[in-house]
Amino acid sequence: MIAPSILSADFARLGEEAEAVSNADWLHVDVMDAHFVPNLTLGLPVVESLRRATDLPLDCHLMIDDPDHWAPRYAEVGAANVTFHVEAAHDPVATARAIRAAGALAGLSVKPGTPLEPYLEILREFDTLLVMTVEPGFGGQSFMPEVLPKVRLARNEVRAGHLRLFVEVDGGIAPETIAAAAEAGADVFVAGSAVYGAEDPGKAIEALRVTARAAMARS
Repeated sequence: MIAPSILSADFARLGEEAEAVSNADWLHVDVMDAHFVPNLTLGLPVVESLRRATDLPLDCHLMIDDPDHWAPRYAEVGAANVTFHVEAAHDPVATARAIRAAGALAGLSVKPGTPLEPYLEILREFDTLLVMTVEPGFGGQSFMPEVLPKVRLARNEVRAGHLRLFVEVDGGIAPETIAAAAEAGADVFVAGSAVYGAEDPGKAIEALRVTARAAMARS
């Protein structure tokens, strides 16, 4: 699945920008609070507005402090998938259950330097694992292939039947990098500038999807 990141869109035309990627699977919404990460983007009111402006499922990635308090509220306003960072959560299992109770999928994200092994057991409570392939906070960064072993580990756990979840990657996903992520086992790909920086965002999405599918078939 391809999830264009609205962070790379024109914030003055978000409704039109959402329409421009109507062939996407999810619309990725980066929420940053200038505390957990050194950047400030958007919050609940914008997510509510986007929900009214598009039929695409909203994939909200919360790069914020205190996700235990805030994450369920994004589910309540209509996000389809709400992902928060394990590094910021006090009780990730309770937060995942609250997100699900509010009607959304629950996602757990890990920074590039955070090992996955300590969290394999609690991933049973989640629907999505988001592996950051850049340091969170800003778009336009270079893909970090050294984090792909975490993607492989998660995919192996899914194939073995220990987990049932989407394996999502976010950061530096482009035509040149999506194949490596797909071969490692990712099945949801967040792409910002590779989509919104293209002359035709819809065609860019289809090209990424074709490349990812071919890589998955090889693996």
